[in-house]
Parts: sequence; structure tokens; C-alpha cells
Amino acid sequence: MSTGTIKKVAGPLVVANGMRDANMFDVVRVARQRLIGEIIEIHGDEASIQVYEETSGLGPGEPVESTGAPLSVDLGPGLIGSIYDGIQRPLVRIMEMTGNSLGRGVEVPALDREKKWVFVPSAKPGDEVSGGDIIGTVRETPIVEQKIMIPVGVRGKIVSIESGEFRIEETVCVIENERGEKIPVSMLQKWPVRVGRPYQKKLSPDVPLITGQRVIDCLFPIAKGGTAAIPGPFGSGKTVTQHQLAKWAEADIVVYIGCGERGNEMTDVLNEFPELKDPKTGHSLMERTVLIANTSDMPVAAREASIYVGITIAEYFRDMGYSVALMADSTSRWAEALREMSGRLEEMPGEEGYPAYLGSRLAQFYERAGRVISSGLNPREGALSVIGAVSPPGGDISEPVSQATLRIVKVFWGLDSNLAYKRHFPAINWLTSYSLYANDMGKWFDENTGGNWMECRGRFMQLLSDEAALEEIVQLVGMDALSAGDRLKMETARSIREDFLHQDSFNEVDTYTELHKQYLMMKIILAYYDQSLKALEEGVSVERLANLEVRERIGRFKYTTIDLVEEEYQKILEELEREIHTLTNVQ
Repeated sequence: MSTGTIKKVAGPLVVANGMRDANMFDVVRVARQRLIGEIIEIHGDEASIQVYEETSGLGPGEPVESTGAPLSVDLGPGLIGSIYDGIQRPLVRIMEMTGNSLGRGVEVPALDREKKWVFVPSAKPGDEVSGGDIIGTVRETPIVEQKIMIPVGVRGKIVSIESGEFRIEETVCVIENERGEKIPVSMLQKWPVRVGRPYQKKLSPDVPLITGQRVIDCLFPIAKGGTAAIPGPFGSGKTVTQHQLAKWAEADIVVYIGCGERGNEMTDVLNEFPELKDPKTGHSLMERTVLIANTSDMPVAAREASIYVGITIAEYFRDMGYSVALMADSTSRWAEALREMSGRLEEMPGEEGYPAYLGSRLAQFYERAGRVISSGLNPREGALSVIGAVSPPGGDISEPVSQATLRIVKVFWGLDSNLAYKRHFPAINWLTSYSLYANDMGKWFDENTGGNWMECRGRFMQLLSDEAALEEIVQLVGMDALSAGDRLKMETARSIREDFLHQDSFNEVDTYTELHKQYLMMKIILAYYDQSLKALEEGVSVERLANLEVRERIGRFKYTTIDLVEEEYQKILEELEREIHTLTNVQ
């Protein structure tokens, strides 16, 4: 264990002498208050330390002590429903101990060491096991059953395994390895946050993560184990979109990282999530959620750690075979923390003052996503999907964080302040957004919706693209300059925007749309377009087609409950055919 003394303090950066025996990324305790820090640079016997707590009052000559271990997280029963700060300190337990103000140097274990959990073995003495294999389960919440796994790097035969109530540090299983050594296994594991957890192989991203948000599932889908970015200016709905995804995405576990965002937004999450009912189970959403609250008024350096803490916890649940969705809000604030530390280290700045390694750090984070086969002798499939919000200053996505993110992620949901001002939510711009997973998942969509999903999607995209081109002509010379066919395209595209893409998160029916219902909604709008095209050829005017009474029912179809959609769909089709038939006969 290396000890030294403080030489210099510059905000969250502390430089210490006498640290020759310390290693990069060792956790250190700084000064008499024992503040938590991490070594990020070493020159001779001088170590630069980023301190994850407020450094006011520190001075030269105070002691610095290295723990000899990297920044690690506690993994085990008790994670679900917890609220942590950026370095996995349990905020609720700290509040119970010290009151509403978060004190400095407080040492509270991330997981309760005294609470007993009921361990139910699933393996037996004599079984061969390896790192990643499941030996038993603990019912953590009514929704989540935590699977207790053999630690990475351990392999051998189970000598004994017990059932009953245990604390997380107590031995539940003993393994004998090839050398005859007895290795005790408890329910608690530790894992360094900057190292990705191992797996056997990564699978191709050809299964979608269904979110129930029509603009995402239909036009810009994300794969299970995929990566997505939501850049957008202030007030365009990044946080609300992430809340919707946390509530409704087809994920077993949600890890939500409030990284440098405003405190009142995190307060909304903390107040909302316990009240929200999980649509699949009827229980509170918090019973499958881990929250990491590291708001903008908390120490800057801890933002950097919070991203890694969150993704390590997410990987742990992925290894159990769960589908995990990680929300990072927002990576721009994390990048700002990198920029501040880089400036204090006097490194050569890159574009806009960000460090030259910004892109590689972002890549290291997003590359930990994926749908994988876990390690062990009895592997299972798990998925970790990462959705990062980006907050570019002034909504300008040409800035370095947005551009570095776009080079890495496969899905781009570009939020548009103009749409937000028009009260069109989600304010995802269908002309600038894209999904590179869509074609890989086309086969899955066609097979699981019982039809030609990808063809409908392609026609929607074409109509919206045509509308944007025609809009420019209309603004120059007016609507009358367009042909009847083009005016019908404009009318159909308006229906796509208002009746399909616009979604009300406060309406209990419209807030989530099942895949089958989305498919019927697409078909009904395209049926209106196809039948209207035929009517145009028969001489019916666009104005009469635009004012069909059935269009009101098409617009209200999104508020139909799932048990009535088939019946309502058939009624609308019949009414559409009847009205078009009447118009053509009048001609």
C-alpha cells in the first residue's frame, strides 16, 4: 500500500508526492477526510488524482493513501431499486446516516452487509462449474430473480452448496479447483468498472428492442444489444423520450444514469419511477430499475465514473441472461467532465477544448453494449442495449461530442426543436434520423407481424421524403402548382405525421402501441392512399378525398384498445371502400 503527501490542489485534481509504488487507476484516500479519488496520471513518484468529492479546504502536506485496487463496484443482491451516486455510494442509506446533505468522506458499503437473503441452489455437489455459471437464485424483488454466478476466473467442482438465509459476504458454496484448493463463493462479487465483463461471443443485432414508440419501432428501430444516440437542443424532449423508453422498452432490467443533468430532472425520475406501474407485471417500475444520480451540482470528476459504474452493473445483469436497457443522460456532461480534467492536467486540447482521446473513450463505453452468449460451461443469451442522450450547445450536432458519438452508434434519433414547438412529440425528425439495424431486422419484423412490414415502412419513408421536397415547391409557388397526385401525397404524409408518428405519452392507450397495432395503423393509412389514387384516376378531386368522413376514424384508430383493433380495422376498411365507391359512382 503506497502512501504520499499532497503537493498541489487544483479543483478536483490533486497532485501527490511519494506515490512511486502506486498503479494507474488505483483508488486512493485523500487527506484526513479520506476523500475518494482515482490515479489518472503518474510521473516518477508524482501521481495526479481525480477526486470524486469536493476538495475545498485541502492543502499541501496532507496524507494520501493508495488502496492498491482499481475503482470497483459491488455486485450482488440489493442492487435493484437502489439509488446510487456516481461512485456507487447508496444515497438513501447515507441520508439516513447523515441527513439531507451528502457529507465528504462518508464510507457506506454499496450493498447492505447485514441483510439476509434467501438463497435457493440450482447446482449440486459434484457439478463441474466455471466462471459465469449459475449456482443458485435469490428473489430480489417480485419481478427480478437475481442469479448467483461463479466469479470470473474460478473453475472446478462443487464440494458443498447450502440453501437458506445468508448475508451477501457469507459462503454459500465451496469449489475445489484442479490444484485441490478450496475456494469459498459468496453472493457478493466485485468488478473493476473500466474493464468489460467477459463473454463467449457476440451475436448479430437482428432482433429488435420493441419500445412501443411508433416512430422508433417503425422507422428507426434499435436492436437488442444495440446502441442509439438522442441528440437534441434544450427542451426538445431528450429526457422524456428516455423516460418513455425506460418505462416501455422490452427490457427486463433498466439502468438509468443521470450523468450531469439538472437536479430537478433527476428528482422527477426519483418521484415518478416508484409510482409507475410496470405494464408487464403490474408492480412498481423501481422493482426492475437501478438509478445512478450524479447531477450537475455534484462533483465533476464523479460524472466520469458514473458512466462506467452504470454499464458494469448492466453487464452483470446481462450475464444472468436478462435483456438490459441502459439510459445515459447525458454523455455531453460526461465529456465536459473529461474536458475539465484534461485542462487541469495541462494536456494538449483537441477540437473545442475536448481531449484528443474523446472519441476513443466514447467508443470504449458504447462498445460494451451487445447481445452476447455468456461465459461458463452452461452459457445463456443476454443483451445490453445502450441509449445515450447528447446535449449539444445550441442544438448544433456538428460539435465534437455529437460527431464522435455518431461515428460509433448505429441508431440516430435526431430531436428537432421546431417539432417540439409545434407540440409534435416524440420530436424525432424523420428526415435526419436513421437506423443502420433496420435492414438486418427486416426478416424478423416481416415474420413476427404476419405481413409486409418492411414494404410498408419503405413506403412511409418515401411519402415523408416526397412531402419534404413538395413542401419547398408549395412555399415558392403555392399548393395549386402541384398535380393532383402530389397533393394526395401531401395529404397522406400529413396523416402519417399526425395520426401515426405523433404519440401522446399521457394517454394510457396511446403511450404504448403493440407491434401488431402499429402494422394495422400503417396498412390503414396506405389503404387510404392506394384507394384514393384509383379514385383520382376515375376523376374524383383531391379535396373530396381529403374530406372523407372515414379520415376522422383513421385518426382516432390509435386510441383503440388492443382487444378491439382487429374489429375496428375491418370496420374502417369497409367504410373507406364504401365512401370511395360512392365518390367514384357520383363521377
